[in-house]
Amino acid sequence: MTHDPSTAPQFRWSDSNDVPWIPSTLAKGVEVKNLGKANGRAIQLVRFAPGAAFPDHLHTGPEFIYVLEGEVTWNGRVLGRGNVGVAETGTVERGFHSMTGCVFLLAYDLDQIFDSVRPASGQ
Repeated sequence: MTHDPSTAPQFRWSDSNDVPWIPSTLAKGVEVKNLGKANGRAIQLVRFAPGAAFPDHLHTGPEFIYVLEGEVTWNGRVLGRGNVGVAETGTVERGFHSMTGCVFLLAYDLDQIFDSVRPASGQ
C-alpha cells in the first residue's frame, strides 16, 4: 500500500500583508481579507470604516471575533481592543456597527447562510 502525500492533511501559511482587502458584498464601508480555510471553517480579517454597520442577521453557525483595533458595538455591548465575542448557532446579531472604525479577526463555519432579519422594533 502506498501513501499519496497529496491527499494527506496539510499545513498552510499566509502573510496577511500579502492578502488584498476585498469590499464586503453585504455592507458598505466593510472590507475583508480571506486568510485561510480548512475542514469547513474559515478565518478573516475584517475592517470597518468609521460609521459602518452590518445588517442584522441570524447565525446559522458559530462565529468568533477578536478585536485588534478600534471599537465595535455588538448587540449593545462595546468591544474594544483585546475583547472577544462568541455567537452561538441560532443567535441573532443586531446593531453590529463601529463609530470609530475597527479591525477584528473572524472565525466562522463556511456553510453558514447569511440570513438577514428585520431590525427589532424601535431600532
